[in-house]
Amino acid sequence: MRYFITGSEGQLGYDIIRELKNIKELDYLAPTLEELDITDKEKVMEVITSYKPDVVFHCAAYTAVDKAEENKELCYNVNVFGTENIVKAAKKIGAKVVYISTDYVFDGTKDGIYVETDKPNPVNYYGYTKLGGEDVVLKLDDYLIVRISWVFGINGNNFIKTMLNLAKEKKEISVVSDQVGSPTYTKDLAKLLIDMIKKNKSGIFNVTNEGYCSWYEFAKYIFQINKIDIKVNPILTRDYKTLAKRPMNSRLSKDKLEEENLVRLSSWQDAVFRYCQELKEKK
Repeated sequence: MRYFITGSEGQLGYDIIRELKNIKELDYLAPTLEELDITDKEKVMEVITSYKPDVVFHCAAYTAVDKAEENKELCYNVNVFGTENIVKAAKKIGAKVVYISTDYVFDGTKDGIYVETDKPNPVNYYGYTKLGGEDVVLKLDDYLIVRISWVFGINGNNFIKTMLNLAKEKKEISVVSDQVGSPTYTKDLAKLLIDMIKKNKSGIFNVTNEGYCSWYEFAKYIFQINKIDIKVNPILTRDYKTLAKRPMNSRLSKDKLEEENLVRLSSWQDAVFRYCQELKEKK
């Protein structure tokens, strides 16, 4: 099998490469952003069709949710046109595309837990463009769309790193308590994605670590396991102004993983604990 990875310098792209190396799958190409701009249609076509991968892990995306409200053209170019370029090249050589999507394709108003067949209705521009990318991928014969949320990995910025950095400067912080979802550890996700490919899975899947929490509960747990003494105040979304609107309910059902004989990821608490250990080892 030959693998092509976009967004190799991001949290997930980095961990997919690590996992491929772990399992001795060394036939992969993972260009950096400098080496391949996915909005360059001709270059994307040239690089992918000459390498001829069996699978394209499309992890590259414009993910700055608030900035997307101001940089709409750039966000759309990367998330929709960029995905279109990847899909056209993949189609030409018959490669499968694994598209990494988001909980933000939903509006967060559902009373229960979101399943893969629920109707998307994004409330911010980032979510709108990620859904646009999904629509492009759906035109392929063979694809895997994986919706993830609240991502953290060793290579890049994330909520956990932000909280740990804030704790160095502050004795008290406020964190949103009425948005609920699931953290996703890219190390765990990378393993499952490769397993899904090995088992030839297709379609749309939700994948996050197990369990649900608010950002406030997430923050409290981070400080607890790192033995950091800091006061964390719950704050409501309406009192915490951001450029982009966020879905209040980002709970995704992972039942489909079991139905397809795939292993669900460990609890988010276990994942956060292991990740914090990894951060300490990296110092």
